[in-house]
Amino acid sequence: MNIHEIVESQRRFFRTGATLPVSFRREMLRRLLDAVNRREAEIGAALAADLGKSGYESFMCETGLVRGEISWMLRHVGRLARERTVATPLAQFAARSFQRPSPYGSALIMSPWNYPVLLTLDPLADAIAAGNTAVVKPSAYASATSALLAELIGECFPPEYVAVVTGGREQNAALLEERFDFVFFTGSQAVGREVLRHTAERLTPAVLELGGKSPCIVDETARLPLAARRIVFGKYLNCGQTCVAPDYILCHSSVKDRLVELLCGEVRRQYGENPLENPDYGKIINEKHFHRLLGLLDREKTVLGGQSSPESLQIAPAILDTVTEDDPVMQEEIFGPILPILTYDRFEDLYDRLADRPKPLALYLFSEDRPRIREAMDRLQFGGGCVNDVVIHLATSAMGFGGVGESGMGAYHGRAGFEAFSHDKSIVDKKTWMDLPMRYQPYQKKLYGRLLHMFLR
Repeated sequence: MNIHEIVESQRRFFRTGATLPVSFRREMLRRLLDAVNRREAEIGAALAADLGKSGYESFMCETGLVRGEISWMLRHVGRLARERTVATPLAQFAARSFQRPSPYGSALIMSPWNYPVLLTLDPLADAIAAGNTAVVKPSAYASATSALLAELIGECFPPEYVAVVTGGREQNAALLEERFDFVFFTGSQAVGREVLRHTAERLTPAVLELGGKSPCIVDETARLPLAARRIVFGKYLNCGQTCVAPDYILCHSSVKDRLVELLCGEVRRQYGENPLENPDYGKIINEKHFHRLLGLLDREKTVLGGQSSPESLQIAPAILDTVTEDDPVMQEEIFGPILPILTYDRFEDLYDRLADRPKPLALYLFSEDRPRIREAMDRLQFGGGCVNDVVIHLATSAMGFGGVGESGMGAYHGRAGFEAFSHDKSIVDKKTWMDLPMRYQPYQKKLYGRLLHMFLR
């Protein structure tokens, strides 16, 4: 089937009502979970081919999290799908008011290359749990994983229910010309704007998971050895190709030199003296991205790493010191293994300093000053984040994950994911054994005054 035929077949299938029973949704989620479990080794091999991911990292950051999201939905979908009774105003007596979650219909899920399994199957699980059909479009850059996902999903579901469309820009453009009931996109801001332009033309609801320059603040009270260890883990995970990776550090000037020393030590401890020979260290997705990252490396400011191999598309974890806001590395999201360090003198100045930047997808603060932490979490604008850690906030289905401003719109995971792919119908079930006359003409003005007094007191 071509793309238009796929979309139309899903519309017809959705209209049958087959996706609505919770029992059906649970069965489809079980199929998906069983397939992920069964093909764990194949998934790992595909991720290794595309991104050089180790088996451990593939489980920790991809299949393990997918299993968690599907399992969460299996446990909670019955509760989430139930209608919820709400209070009925006295003026509507006698009636029952309730909200009933309703799937949108046919959903388009467009996923990126950096976590191609996680960022494809997590939103798919949410879409299935909410009762939708789905067209899935994985990234062509992760070609081995995309091919495997097409095979895996094709074994689980008929195309009139869930279908995979592979390919590049031509297929993306064709999908965006179709009329979907909901669009879920994860990727760059540039492509996100194009997606939003198309959805706006049709007034199609959408969730956009984008990115941005996520700051990591380290104040003078932070436990520096632990901060360095956790920052190095989160920054260089997947070679920095993580949308919520710490993009740059804002460090209090009094502890900057010590932090740089500790960061360099942690890179050596976690990745070895020659990271390019570390079998668990991955690679950059393609040559274009590889050369873009090399262009951001200022050799005069590089205090550690930055060695590269064009043959393996690898760049060693790099740390840049004495970086300023005007440096090229601060003009765009890095999305690679390059960590610039900037300084500040007064924490209060950071509020204006960060407010002048686009709202980031994530923000991290290392501090032992609890009043400062509370104030910063209130005043700073960001999608989500951590205190005294990095990246782990997206690893739970108990909280929604999403951006704000230029870093995205909407959220998913767990309840937030179910709600993203659902519309709450608000319904009043009016009883027929009583019919109050005061709303009908001819209006009784004396009665109006009494009612006004009754309802406004």
